[in-house]
Amino acid sequence: MSSPIRVKICGLRHAAEVTAAAAAGAAYVGFVFFPRSPRHVSLTEAREAALIAPEGLCKVALVVDADDSLLDNILAEVPIDMLQLHGSETPERVSEIRARFGLPVMKAVGVADEGDLAPLMDYALVADQLLIDAKPPKGTALPGGNGLSFDWRLVAQRRWLKPWMLAGGLTPENVAEAIRLTNARQVDVSSGVETAPGIKDLGRIGTFARAALGPVEPAVPKLR
Repeated sequence: MSSPIRVKICGLRHAAEVTAAAAAGAAYVGFVFFPRSPRHVSLTEAREAALIAPEGLCKVALVVDADDSLLDNILAEVPIDMLQLHGSETPERVSEIRARFGLPVMKAVGVADEGDLAPLMDYALVADQLLIDAKPPKGTALPGGNGLSFDWRLVAQRRWLKPWMLAGGLTPENVAEAIRLTNARQVDVSSGVETAPGIKDLGRIGTFARAALGPVEPAVPKLR
């Protein structure tokens, strides 16, 4: 029996990182197309890394307020399975992107207090998934990947119309507790498995996945 938890390792830049994520049991790998991020990848880097992903591993393109031209360029070069919108995209823009590009869309929403939860209802009507992240402090250059968490009690036991993923400050050391407190079925990590911004630690990728997934029984082959 496989684990009910699905793990996303985000901010990958090299084929070895994708291989490590897949070997650890991740369900998603994320590539960041945002020049201000230390995890930003070129189209060539992302293509090389994405092409070695095994079948079934969902390849996610993270963009921030991207226009159609940028999305066209990414999708023309990189075999992407899902778009993650991590900027100030409106529900209307989310719907437009989903219709135009024909791919599932995950919308990220930053949360610092209970008042930040309201937009999730609107985005749940137009996105395929939600990503609930820590709201960045004012003046921060990055909309995510800052290694910050929020009060997980804000989303404990909540349900939305679409699947949701917990992000923000997760690490191998705290992800099991985050899952226990929130009952999240999906978790996302980036800075929590790095030795420095943008530098992934392959060992910590595995440690994070094991902590999130818990004991996983191997699938029993069906008899013909």
